[in-house]
Amino acid sequence: MQSQCSFEQIIESNKAKIYRICRIYAVNPIEPEDLFQEVVYQIWRSYASFKGNSNISTWIYKIALNVCIRSKGKLSKKNDKTVRLDSILFTPISTTTNSTQDIKYKALKSCISTLKDIDRSIVILSLEDVPYKEIAIITGLSENHIAVKMKRIRKLLLDCITTKIKENEN
Repeated sequence: MQSQCSFEQIIESNKAKIYRICRIYAVNPIEPEDLFQEVVYQIWRSYASFKGNSNISTWIYKIALNVCIRSKGKLSKKNDKTVRLDSILFTPISTTTNSTQDIKYKALKSCISTLKDIDRSIVILSLEDVPYKEIAIITGLSENHIAVKMKRIRKLLLDCITTKIKENEN
């Protein structure tokens, strides 16, 4: 059962969330846009089958995570057979940021990328302020299991980020 919102309204109200998830799973500055388009396409393909058993944003998170994880797996297989042209630098237009904030953001993103897929999904959803109950629905884990995993993940991330920031200071 679909809500009264149009597909365009739903995408518009969730596009920032979708894009943040895509940025976490992307390898370079161009890929978030590709992932975003793929997520929107998959949402559009599935929109008619949305039954309303959960919140629309929960359903969108689930699709976005599945698309990004699946895409990352495909990209890893391709990268085994291709050579990345990292020497070609693409710099997207962005707002100016504080260098300290930029260092912290890069450290956080780097540390998140080292996590297992399920742990990365949980962290991303948590950073999006998704309640544990919804994270449990999206991931298929129990709410209690999410809480336990988050406690362990926070410790791992804190250690990792602290190390990366110290390395950057030296």
